[in-house]
Amino acid sequence: MNSLSIDAINIHSPYIVGFDGRAFSFTTDNGITYRADFELDYNPFFTAYWFNLANPEHIKSPNDAKIGQTVICIIEEFFRTNPDVLLYMCSIEKGQQAQRARLFLRWFNKYEQQQKYAIKSAEVKGDGYKEYVALIVQRNHPKFEEVLFRFDEEIAMFNDNKP
Repeated sequence: MNSLSIDAINIHSPYIVGFDGRAFSFTTDNGITYRADFELDYNPFFTAYWFNLANPEHIKSPNDAKIGQTVICIIEEFFRTNPDVLLYMCSIEKGQQAQRARLFLRWFNKYEQQQKYAIKSAEVKGDGYKEYVALIVQRNHPKFEEVLFRFDEEIAMFNDNKP
């Protein structure tokens, strides 16, 4: 993955984002620290990265629009330097994956340059629970249609193998 510029992120980010060599982090006005990182997905068809967002202290966060704005700044910088595909899976911690999925989609759908990207979300059946995943791809990606097709195909495969 090409490096992301902290300076570029912080130009528009409402929270100051730092980087420790592995993960990006920021602390909210309420003292809650979030960490974000990218992990290569070994997909044989196209280059993709999992976007991981965590609240390591598991502190309940009040409604704070600046969190979403900061996350979008990180994602925008990812796409500025990496013409790849981004995948996101919501944590199943405390059974709140559906709420996390809605929140992530709300953050992204508010984003002013949404027309540059396609976001596709899906439910995947787990063992007694559902997982929520999303795919974000630039609309000008050279394999745009194939990326969407492969995402749907993988979701169907996982769901077909679950009771």
